[in-house]
Amino acid sequence: MAKVVVWHNPRCRKSRAGVKYLEEKGVEFEIVDYIKNGVDVQELARIIRLSGRPVSEFIRTNEKEYRELGLKGKELTPEEFAQIVAEHPKLLQRPIVVAGDKVVLAQPPERVEEIL
Repeated sequence: MAKVVVWHNPRCRKSRAGVKYLEEKGVEFEIVDYIKNGVDVQELARIIRLSGRPVSEFIRTNEKEYRELGLKGKELTPEEFAQIVAEHPKLLQRPIVVAGDKVVLAQPPERVEEIL
C-alpha cells in the first residue's frame, strides 16, 4: 500500500472521525497538522490537482474568513487557494487523505475506502 498522509485539524470533529476510522482499519498513516505547522503551498496545490475535484470542494464556506475575504463565487486555481489557506488555514476542508497519487476528502470517513 502507498504511504498514507492525512491533512488533519485535531480540533475538527470530522477530521478526528477520519483519523479514528483509519486507526480502526489498522492503516498506518502520517498526520500533517497544517494548523500547527503551517501549509506547504506547493504540496497543497499538488494534492488538490491530484484529486481531480474542483477547488470549491476544498473550501469551508461557513467560516467567517470566507465571507471576509469575499471568496463567494470566485474561481480559484489550486495555487491561489493554497496560498489563501497558508494565511487562513481554517478555510481548508478536512480531513484530506492522500495515498500515493490518490486523494479523497474523507467526509464521511468511509470515503477513504475509495483510495486504499
